[in-house]
Parts: sequence; C-alpha cells; structure tokens
Amino acid sequence: MSPNRPTPQCAFTAKVIAHPSPACSPTDYAETESSDSQATDPPLSTNFYDPDLPRPYPEYDDDRGVQCPPHTTPWKLVSKIDLRVIPVLSLLYFFAFLDRTNIANANVFGLQKELSLRGTQYNNALTIFFVPYIIFEIPSNILLKKLKPHVWLSGCMFLFGLVTVCQGLVQNYSGLLTTRVFLGLAETGMFPGSFYLIGMWYKRSEAQRRYSFFFGSTSLAGAFGGLLASAIGKMDGMRNYAGWRWIFILEGTLTCVVAILFFFLIPDFPENAKWLHESERTYVRDRLRKDQGRNAVERPIGARDVINVFKDFKIFVGGFMYFGLIVPAYGYAFFSPGIIQSYGYSRIQTQLHSVPPWACAFTFAMIVAFISDKLKHRFAFTIFPICIAISGFAILLSVHDDSHVQYAALFLVAMGAYSAMPVIVCWFNMNLGGHHRRAVGTGWQIGFGNIGGIIATYAFLDKDKPEYKPGYSICISFICLSAASCVTYFVSILVQNHRRDKMPTDLGMTEFEKTEKGDMSPDYRYLL
Repeated sequence: MSPNRPTPQCAFTAKVIAHPSPACSPTDYAETESSDSQATDPPLSTNFYDPDLPRPYPEYDDDRGVQCPPHTTPWKLVSKIDLRVIPVLSLLYFFAFLDRTNIANANVFGLQKELSLRGTQYNNALTIFFVPYIIFEIPSNILLKKLKPHVWLSGCMFLFGLVTVCQGLVQNYSGLLTTRVFLGLAETGMFPGSFYLIGMWYKRSEAQRRYSFFFGSTSLAGAFGGLLASAIGKMDGMRNYAGWRWIFILEGTLTCVVAILFFFLIPDFPENAKWLHESERTYVRDRLRKDQGRNAVERPIGARDVINVFKDFKIFVGGFMYFGLIVPAYGYAFFSPGIIQSYGYSRIQTQLHSVPPWACAFTFAMIVAFISDKLKHRFAFTIFPICIAISGFAILLSVHDDSHVQYAALFLVAMGAYSAMPVIVCWFNMNLGGHHRRAVGTGWQIGFGNIGGIIATYAFLDKDKPEYKPGYSICISFICLSAASCVTYFVSILVQNHRRDKMPTDLGMTEFEKTEKGDMSPDYRYLL
C-alpha cells in the first residue's frame, strides 16, 4: 500500500466487508471492485481495496449492503436495542414464572392443609394450569400482532397478577382450580410472545446469548421466589391471613404494579418503535429482512406451508428434545420446596435453602451459553448439562439417609436441566431457516414440549414421599429421551451437511426458491 495514498473512507475484502464509515454505500463497493479489477495499482481515490485494514465490528460484516445510519454504528445500535428489549422481556417472564410456581412455596406454608386438599387434588390444581396455557399459545401470538406487544403483553401481565392475588383469597378446592385455569389463560402468551418479539429484533446469529439470558429469568424467579417467601411467611396470622395467602397477595400485587409500568416500557416491533429514529428503524428492518429473506417475511403462512414443515422428521425430533427436559424442569420447580422440607428443615429454612440451587443454575446456564457461543457449537452443550442432571437424579434415587448429599444433588438437577433447555431451544430454532419453518417449528416445539408439564405435576405424589422414587425415575427416563433426541438430531444434521457439501453448488435455483426452502435449501448448513 503506497504511503502517499490518502486515508480511505470505505474498504472491503473478498469475503468480508470492513465496517464502513458513514460515507460508505453499496455503490462505493461496486466502484471499488471495478477499479481494482482494471488495474493492479489503482489511481489515488477515496475508494480502493485493502485487505489489511482492521475490521472494528467483524460480527456485523454480513450486514453488507444494508446502510447503517450515519450518526451511529451497528454495534451501538444493537447495544441500544439490548438495553431496551432484553431486560424488560426478561423481567416480564420473571414475574410470569414467579406467579406460576409460587404455589410450591405457598404449599410449604400450609395451603393443602387449610384448603383440605386430599389425594391428588393439589396435583390436579397444578395440571389444570397447562390446559389453557397450551391451547391458546398460537391465538395469543395472533393478538400480539394485532394489538401491539406493549398493549397485549402488559395487559396479560396485569391479568395474571390479579389472578394471583385472587389465588390468595380462595376458600376451597374449586376456587383454587378456577384461579389456576385463569392463570394459565393469562400467562399463555408470555413465553412464545416474548420469544417471537426477540426474533423480530435480532438476527439468528445474535439471538443465542440474548435468549439464554431471557430464559435464565426462570432460575432467577425460582431463587427470588424462595427468598421472598421466607420473608412473607413471617406475616403468618396478620389480618387473620395465613402466610401462604400473603405470598399470593403480595407477589400478585407487585406484578400488577410492574405491569402498569411495562405498558410504557415493553418494546413494540421495530417499525413501531418510537424510541428509534426513522433511519434506525429502517436499518433494523432491512438487516432482519436480509437475514431472513424478503419473500419469507412478507408472504403470509398458509396451510400448505405448515404441512410442508411437518414433512421434515427433524421437526418432531426437536419437539422431543424439549419435551424430555420439561418434565424434570417443572418437576423441580413445583416440588423442590416440598422435597427440601422433607430433609427436616423448618418452613422458613426450607424457603431459604431453595434459593442457592436456583442461583447456581442461572450462573451455570450463562457460562454454558457463553462458551457455546464462543465455540459456535451446541450439541456438546446439551449433552453435558443433561449428564449433570441425570447424575443428580441418580443420587436422589439411591441415597435416602444423608440429607446433605441429597441437597447437593438438587444443585446438579437444577444446573443440568435449566442449562440444557435454553441451548436446546436456541439450537433447534436457530437452525430453522426461513420465516415459515421457524414460525411453525417454534410453535410446535414450545407447544408440544409444555405437555411435559402435565406429566411433571403427577410425578411427585404425597404417597411417595419422602423418597419419591417414582418421581425421580420418571425424570431420569424423560431426560434420557431428551438426550437420545439430541443425538438423533445431531447425527441427522451432520449427515445432511456432509451430503450438501458433496452436492453441486449450482442447481439452477433462484434466490426466491432458496428462501422459500429455508434450511432445506442445498446452500444451507446447520450449526452442529
């Protein structure tokens, strides 16, 4: 490179594009390529080829051809989106999971005894939640698009907070069942709605860590729920209300207050985001369209699209990957306080001892997600946590005379199950190419997987305590199902990648046809 040559405003390489200055445009790239191809020593110009120029934001090199607004950079804009989207949605799901599972903390303070629940009535109350929760997931996402996310999600949040308060006022088994049905109905859009909204803001290559942090809010909710319950439980007898009632009343009230604030904070879709400049909204829309394909985004999903998706056996495998882990995950969430109490702890000590396993689960999940992203590999980071969870359940199944060892095993269960789940969900969904396959595949995996919650509610029965051998055996069986499904999925995408590597590169397909085929296109390579 000539020392007299002026500092360039725009540069590119043969494979990746250097982060352009605001003066760059697609025309500049074309002009640079043309001038370089015509002479070995191009004339002095502000646009020329230099492969040695540093690339300040290499992760955004694939945004080539999408004009970034001149007043910002891709990194700054994505960071701005991070601060506005991820914390709010994580807190939203935090409260949803807290209000969903705080019945386990309430049960420690005498819910079953005061409501005179017998046999499997407590388990029935847990199960009935999942019926509307599963059925109304897809209709909820339709309403999310029609009413805007900040209206629909904050409205649902206020409703499930209100229902949680009502849960603390019930007087019998019928009242408990009724509130659990409405709680499931109000919470049905939280997980798929938040997941869908994150997907509308980020490219596939950016979503893993964001989604892992979002999913980690479940572990934080479990930890915070135990800590909060230990404090609220001391209000037992105040205003003639038992401690378990105050857990529902206070946590539900807090949810309602936060929901009112979230009406103003929950982000809408990029095209409606008032906190972005018009040029920034255009940039976010264009880079997402480039990542997912113009035709796939703009064409609505039809019945034929759904049928075509289910012709791929990997879709069913993905469902079983998640389904197998939902059983132990919800089994732990709903029954761990009772299991800990069986080790001889008091009510308050039980709540406090439920906190550390959840906290360790969140930390370990973030470590796994970070390393997985760093290595750009998923399979090993599903199997390793699954093995940890299996070892924990194996200890619980075989050791019954040492409460310290049993309590340590709960750490392994929580860390393994709640670290593998976000990787499995992200791995499967980010491997689905095209808007249609991802929309259908995501709905299938989450909807089918949550059926495991129904199984989990009957895994741990009162008649089996304190050893809970049937429950632990069921959890091990379903974790093994998840592990086998992960292996099957890994082998299938590995074989397909190898086959596509051997196929001719030019099959005469148009870009439209490739976009429509999504990850079934011969050019597509799966992340292993």
